Amino acid sequence: QVQLVESGGGLVQAGGSLRLSCAASGRTFSRFTMGWFRQAPGKLRELVAGIRSGGSTNYADPVKGRFTISRDNAKKTVYLQMSNLKPDDTAIYYCAAGVGGSYDFWGQGTQVTVSS
Repeated sequence: QVQLVESGGGLVQAGGSLRLSCAASGRTFSRFTMGWFRQAPGKLRELVAGIRSGGSTNYADPVKGRFTISRDNAKKTVYLQMSNLKPDDTAIYYCAAGVGGSYDFWGQGTQVTVSS
């Protein structure tokens, strides 16, 4: 089992920055693909960014060039650096972990609100 705890959400003005953190339990963190998802009111949950065990990354088109995902295996933590935030980025952000192409473990989410 893996437990994930997100932190770092909050209220920020458009154009501002936030860094989300996701701390994981368990001994096999380095093997997991880690992802950040978000869900805005009335919308489906969507993948924002992912980082594989080898360090390769992928991003959703709306956040490319503004968000950066990274991981620190020694600290069992994955980060999402968000810059030039827009009101459309307002959502609950979830951390997830998995192997083999699926995300099996989820955090409880952290709220990000971007004011215009």
